[in-house]
Amino acid sequence: MQILGAEKALFRALKTKGNTPKYGLIYHSTFIGRAEAKNKGRISRYLANKCSIATRIDSFSENPSSLYGEKLRDQVEERLKFYETGAAPRKNIDVMAEVARHLASAPVDMEVEKEDEEAIAAAVEKKKQKKEKRKKMEDEKEEEEDKMEEKKKKKKRKSEGGAVVTEEKTRGDEDEEVIALVEEKQIKAEEEVKKKDQTENEKKKKKKRKSEDGVVEEIKTKKSLENKEVGVTEDVVVERKEEDAKAEKKDKKKKDKKKRKSQE
Repeated sequence: MQILGAEKALFRALKTKGNTPKYGLIYHSTFIGRAEAKNKGRISRYLANKCSIATRIDSFSENPSSLYGEKLRDQVEERLKFYETGAAPRKNIDVMAEVARHLASAPVDMEVEKEDEEAIAAAVEKKKQKKEKRKKMEDEKEEEEDKMEEKKKKKKRKSEGGAVVTEEKTRGDEDEEVIALVEEKQIKAEEEVKKKDQTENEKKKKKKRKSEDGVVEEIKTKKSLENKEVGVTEDVVVERKEEDAKAEKKDKKKKDKKKRKSQE
């Protein structure tokens, strides 16, 4: 009862092994607000104790009575005075015995109290019924007013129907024209994009062709140069062979002359 509403803080304190909370929702009670800061934890514990006792009495007693609650409230007041002035409060046993004596000595008063409670409950029910009837009447009036307003609106719509139709037609025509213009713009933009793409592709193809033509020309020039060099080298070789043949012939002639001279 004391920690109700502070479960998160309690479990956090248990995990971290810190200080547990002193109060939860009970902190909003006026008894705790009247106590001093150092006594708030004590009075919250005392108030939670009295609340738990009151709930047990209400759940297990055969003849419910408000005397227990009044005496428990008086005990809380006495405890507050004890914290302020030091006056000793009554013990719980004495208070409960006093309540039991009062209930035993006055059973007739309990019956009277029950009758009074029944009468009060009946009066409250009558008031509730009257309020419900008033609400129903008000709701019906509001519904009728809403229906009348709807009828008036329908009449106005019928009277203004022709003008609205013409306005809608003109708006429809304008919308169609706008849509057509937008479509034309889109088509033009797409065509421009296609043209740009085509021009770019043509430029790229031309560049490729130029590069290929340049490569082919370079290859041809290289081959022609190579062929020329090969032709020059072949001519030189032929000339050298002819010169060698002529030199050999001369040598042979000289040798033949020497042989002849030697034979003679």
